[in-house]
Order: sequence, then C-alpha cells, then structure tokens
Amino acid sequence: MKVMETTSAGTDADACAAGPRAHPRPEGQDRYTISEVAAHTGLTAHTLRWYERIGLMPHVDRSHTGQRRFTNRDLDWLAFVGKLRLTGMPVADMVRYAELLREGDHTFEERQELLEATRRDVRTRIAELQDTLAVLDYKIEFYAGARRAPERPSA
Repeated sequence: MKVMETTSAGTDADACAAGPRAHPRPEGQDRYTISEVAAHTGLTAHTLRWYERIGLMPHVDRSHTGQRRFTNRDLDWLAFVGKLRLTGMPVADMVRYAELLREGDHTFEERQELLEATRRDVRTRIAELQDTLAVLDYKIEFYAGARRAPERPSA
C-alpha cells in the first residue's frame, strides 16, 4: 500500500498544497527514476533510498529490472515531507506519521495531534526568531544612528 492513501477529503499531501501542484509529467505517464526524483526534489538518491528503508517513503514501485519508479503522488508526498523537515519535526515523528497514515482513517486523531504539536513548536520558534529580529533591528538602527551623529569636538 502506498503512503498516500486517498480519503474522502483527498490525500494528506493534497492538504499541504497551497494550490494545484505542477508535475513534470501528467498522470498515467508519471514514472520517474530515482535520479529524476532527486533532480526534481533536490534530495539525493541516497536520501531517497534511506527514506524508503526507514519507512518514510514506503513501497516505491519497481520496473521489471528492479529500478525504482516514482509517481506524481510520491512527489507530492516528498513535498509534504520536505515541509515537515522545515518545521524541525524529528525524523522519528515523520516516520510515525507515515505509519499512522498507512494504518488508515482511524488514526486521524493521532495524526492531528502530531501535527498540532509540531505547529506549537513552529510557533514557539517563530516567536523566538521575531524577538531575535527585534534585537538585530535595534542594533542596526543604533549603528546607523551613530554614523549619522555629528562628530563631537575633541577636548
């Protein structure tokens, strides 16, 4: 079973998209090699294999020669994982989320709790960064003001 289970609301990756996502190929012609996915996502082939090995990117289809063949849904999932990575979510939590997704709709509450905890962490980091930005702005303004001040005569 693919990570991207379809629910009545669509897929989990659909929920993270701000709008329609452009894919390199249309549905039905969306078979990408690992190198194509690496080029598209900016991830390395090693990272993609690791994601598969740890259960974050489970069941990637294979060609008759055993080569991985990714789909547009896999690209959407990887985009969502990328967003989770940007939040600072630990890999173990991302893997847990993927496991819960594969288990089905009865895990909605636990998935929501994971995402809400991550959102709290992100909001805390944003507040810390805003405080840091205010300090930087103050110091920059201080130095700009010091440069504008007229020179004082020496005694």
